[in-house]
Amino acid sequence: MIRPQILGLIILLAISICCNVEAAPSGSKTKAHMLKFENGNGYAFYYETIDGISRQETAELKHAGTDLEAIAVQGSIHWVEPNGVHYELSYLADENGFQPQAKTEPPLKSDH
Repeated sequence: MIRPQILGLIILLAISICCNVEAAPSGSKTKAHMLKFENGNGYAFYYETIDGISRQETAELKHAGTDLEAIAVQGSIHWVEPNGVHYELSYLADENGFQPQAKTEPPLKSDH
């Protein structure tokens, strides 16, 4: 049986996939346009937007047909803020709960 928390996460993720992606930096009037979208068998997708946002995610059913049946979702999202700071959020959501990890990188320094 799929836990309600995992099912809720799956529904939320499915809605975000189906919705039109429009992202832009704060205060910007420019909308992002989808550059790439791939969806394979099962539950796997990847996309990039023109403003530098990228996201990928995969899922698999673990322990199918047993009392321990659960869906494991793994993915990441990457974006760059207007100040040049890079952010990456990686996550795993499975029978052990939601397990995020965040990473930031300072802006690249120019030689000028």
